[in-house]
Amino acid sequence: MKKVIATTKAPGAIGPYSQAIEANGFVYISGQLPINPETGEMPEGVSAQTEQSMKNLEAILNEAGCTFDNVVKSTCYLADMSYFGEMNTVYGKYFKGDYPARAAFAVKELPKKALVEIEMIAAK
Repeated sequence: MKKVIATTKAPGAIGPYSQAIEANGFVYISGQLPINPETGEMPEGVSAQTEQSMKNLEAILNEAGCTFDNVVKSTCYLADMSYFGEMNTVYGKYFKGDYPARAAFAVKELPKKALVEIEMIAAK
């Protein structure tokens, strides 16, 4: 059994996918681009984009009844590995300890020319 998780406090899906799916005690959150859901705009710079992606993830986690404490795995996609340090600094502010497992790597290009995109899996 699966349940679709959706909130207007994060950008809507731009394709045939859901913001998140809850199944078997886990919440699988689709990659979040750094789009401000109120304006539809993307901030400039890696730090600001990471901050917005994390805010979008937080809104979806909250809609699912979770927080960053529930996150067990994340994947961070970067337009360039030179952005890793900046992304990592902002990302780290959202966790109190007991960090989730994570992968971070560069990809050739992200949708809408974003510099960062982050997806997560949370355990309820």
